[in-house]
Amino acid sequence: MDAYLDRIGWQGGRRPVLETLRGIHLAHALSLPFENLDAVSGRAPSLAPADLLAKMIHGRRGGYCYEHNTLLRLALQALGFGVTQLAGRVVVGADTPESRPRTHTMLRVAVPGEPEPYLADVGFGAVGALLLPVPLVTGEESEGAGRRHRLVPLPHEGPLELWELQAYDRRAREWAGQYAFTLEPFAASDLEVFNWYVSTSPRSPFTRRPYLQRTTAERHLSLDGARLTETRPDGTATERKLTDETEARRVAAEEFGIDVPSGLTLLGG
Repeated sequence: MDAYLDRIGWQGGRRPVLETLRGIHLAHALSLPFENLDAVSGRAPSLAPADLLAKMIHGRRGGYCYEHNTLLRLALQALGFGVTQLAGRVVVGADTPESRPRTHTMLRVAVPGEPEPYLADVGFGAVGALLLPVPLVTGEESEGAGRRHRLVPLPHEGPLELWELQAYDRRAREWAGQYAFTLEPFAASDLEVFNWYVSTSPRSPFTRRPYLQRTTAERHLSLDGARLTETRPDGTATERKLTDETEARRVAAEEFGIDVPSGLTLLGG
């Protein structure tokens, strides 16, 4: 726990209260990068606690949703929060939620003394991702750290209520869906199956090219293949293409805080 909190720069309290949840969530989101380099290398990243610590806390690496939210779950549980792992369908670019499998994971967090649980997610890896947890209440907008989110109910045939997390796009001035989910709990063994598919299947976008993401208070950086995009809090964005492997590895180290594993070619030659 000390190593984790030092890595994310959290010096606040450790009691299981809302202030602690919000502070640790934001600190994690602004400190640890999103990346899929293990999947690009052709292997599934380990979700074992010791391996997550070695990679993301003691090493200059990041991870994707299964790694980030497993690490956050372990930390929150150790602090006394009640945490349930959830799974959702990414709806960005999808015709319907059902057209996508459940390949994203997030957390339901029960805070002692609070009337409603919270949705926590530090592993979505997108410019509009959550920076702060939001109450699990439909129809209520949440704003914090410069971003706006809301949960809306979706019609479907299942017995559990289906919710969609939406982020407000400041440039387009509209709400955009991120992922849809129910409150069905998922076990660590379920995540192992999801993790293996996403990191090894030739149909998975994460096995095709690098995706690096880094959020700070001043900007959001993303590297999609060779395309580097910088997005400011007001939604304005600039984009450029990296020209060679030397530049790509330098950008990964200096801008994203990631040491690219030896033998991995970021730009595919």
